[in-house]
Amino acid sequence: MTIDIDRDRLVETMEEQAAIGGTAGGGLDRLTLSDADREARDWFVDCAADAGLDVRVDAFGNTFARREGTDPDAEPVLVGSHLDSQPYGGIYDGALGVVAALEFVRTLNDRGIETRRPVEVVNWTNEEGSRFQPAMQGSGVWAGAHDIETEYEKTDADGVRLLDELERIGYRGSEPAEPREPYHAYLELHPEQGPRLEETGADVGIVTGIVGLRWAEVTFEGQANHSGTTPMHYRDDALVAAADAVTALRRLPGTLGEASVATVGSLTVEPNSVNIVPETVRFTTDVRDPDEATLDRGVERMEAEVAAAAEREGVDYGVEHTMRASSVDFADRPVEAVADAVDALGYDGRRLVSGAGHDATHAAAVCDTAMVFAVSEDGKSHTEDEFTSWPDCYRSATVLANAALDLAERAD
Repeated sequence: MTIDIDRDRLVETMEEQAAIGGTAGGGLDRLTLSDADREARDWFVDCAADAGLDVRVDAFGNTFARREGTDPDAEPVLVGSHLDSQPYGGIYDGALGVVAALEFVRTLNDRGIETRRPVEVVNWTNEEGSRFQPAMQGSGVWAGAHDIETEYEKTDADGVRLLDELERIGYRGSEPAEPREPYHAYLELHPEQGPRLEETGADVGIVTGIVGLRWAEVTFEGQANHSGTTPMHYRDDALVAAADAVTALRRLPGTLGEASVATVGSLTVEPNSVNIVPETVRFTTDVRDPDEATLDRGVERMEAEVAAAAEREGVDYGVEHTMRASSVDFADRPVEAVADAVDALGYDGRRLVSGAGHDATHAAAVCDTAMVFAVSEDGKSHTEDEFTSWPDCYRSATVLANAALDLAERAD
């Protein structure tokens, strides 16, 4: 038996959330702990209450909405994602997973289905990491990967403290930010954020794991001087060293592995004047691969390229490692529940590893975990141009609902 969600209601609910923090370009500007995020959280709580769910908020703002099962001793099944966005991000990233999870419990209510296991829908705090770092922060605190007191003290670019913003919007809850009981499984639906499903013509992605990643901030320190009067051989140019290193990092993945990627996503130059030799340059590095040994080798190579660039230009340098997330292989049981749902619904599914980090990374340390991917048109994400068609939203949400129902009914 398969269950069919209400496609029109799914679309309507997606459009409701997209109006909160919506941009003129059709995207979202819903940074974590902002006023728009508070409004989205309130909307989620209202939706959960309307569905008859019991809502609780933990001390880091993670919000859980529970539908009880028939077995009071059974471990719950957790489903959800996040409602915060990038600045000028898309309307599907994260939100589709929360809306699909809500639609799952609404469908259970519509059909009068009582599951053996409780079902909880979750909205995690600060998955994106665009305002406060690191990314996947709320799920990381919940899973024990981050210390809550340390994360409370993190500040945004304006020096605003996370704890103050959490309290300001009214979402520092009274529940401890940790699993209050063992969980049977966690499922998360998310747009792929890449081109592989569309390129292969697949309807939906069966995610078998998540790549590991390493973030760092590199600083080169040279000497500011007049651009017209300083001979070239007198210069200690921090930007030349940085340009050297950035170019080397662009070429790095080709020497590591087929799945390796490396990115310099942010760069600042000081004094940043047309007629001054740059004194200080800072940039971020992001290296990813599914294999931990390859990833560690990539980080070592990155550091060696930075050191070599600094030596060539005669400048000082530093490397600060800012985030480390190990690769994750999802457990067979929930992955097969997703695959079985794809087959039962007659969809064309493709197994793949996620190239992006997700809250499922941390949830996998607590319980068996898997993900469903929806098709991303042109592979675009973290932009207002992000697009997943309503048919693809429906297909992936229906797979999530059937896989979650399977897990919620299991006795093992």
